[in-house]
Amino acid sequence: MSAHLRLARLAGAASIQDGGRHGYLRYGLSASGPMDPLAFAAANRLVGNPADAAALEFGLAGARLRAEGGAVRLALAGAPSGMRLDGEPVAAHRSLVLPDGAELTIERPREGVFAYLAVSGGFAVRSVMGSRALHQRAALGGLDGRALREGDRLPLTASPTGGTDVCLDPVPLQRTAPIRVVLGPQDDLFSETGLATFLHETFTVSNRADRMGYQLDGPAIAHGPGGFNIVSDATVAGSVQVPGSGRPIVLLADRQTTGGYPKIATVISADLRRIAQRRPGEPVRFEAIDLATATRLAREEAARIAALGARLKPVESETERLMAANLAGAAVDALGTED
Repeated sequence: MSAHLRLARLAGAASIQDGGRHGYLRYGLSASGPMDPLAFAAANRLVGNPADAAALEFGLAGARLRAEGGAVRLALAGAPSGMRLDGEPVAAHRSLVLPDGAELTIERPREGVFAYLAVSGGFAVRSVMGSRALHQRAALGGLDGRALREGDRLPLTASPTGGTDVCLDPVPLQRTAPIRVVLGPQDDLFSETGLATFLHETFTVSNRADRMGYQLDGPAIAHGPGGFNIVSDATVAGSVQVPGSGRPIVLLADRQTTGGYPKIATVISADLRRIAQRRPGEPVRFEAIDLATATRLAREEAARIAALGARLKPVESETERLMAANLAGAAVDALGTED
């Protein structure tokens, strides 16, 4: 029997995602892929995979997974979530081996939304149009074109379990940092008051938030005299649409590819993960930057992802950690003199 992970329990949303299904926008199909590309890449690099290999994305979810048919090397990164291996606590942002028959429990994240579980060698699900990423509304990719559910058996490719466990510093969520945007392409369709509201007021993520987009609650953004209907044109990940209600909608990984509401701004690619990791009720503020700065930040984020492999560190045993701390180095005797 080939090795697989059995999803013994799932509380929340989960899917298989990879680097995305690119090249199909002209046909009305967005790329999908991870909501937090940096955390997703970190999980993959921890187990020796390419940064864009297929992994599990958990959204505000807890789960219990069992290794069957062989041991599995895996790692969890992203939103801070407690983990236990057969009941014993283990750390995230490090690789570990799940023995055959053992269970890994992942708790709902304490903060943030999305966490990623990668396995060495990746998941052996069928590629559809060049990608294993689930696009749920199109029923493409993932496991049989759907989200994951309890009882699913997730087939694995060969999963190397030898070698040294490695770790990475946790990926910061930046849940209170402003979301940087480039204004436009239709910012001229908003009044000065509307633009000021967008840039200077605080919004919150509403309960109408999923992989397609996050609708925000807060003060209404006023359109200009031309109203809120435009001839439908293209959207991108990060497009901020403002319908007639004046409540902005930030379009994300599974967005529609065209839309007829004016777009006041576009969230820069480096900050898509910042807003994706905000929960309903958490604050969102916007900050406008110029295109040259947005381009520089995009390149820096790409370089950060590319450098993850070079930042891997061996996992120290508890004994090694205590020895490195040199706890006896400053010991003193009962008279207060140093040894």
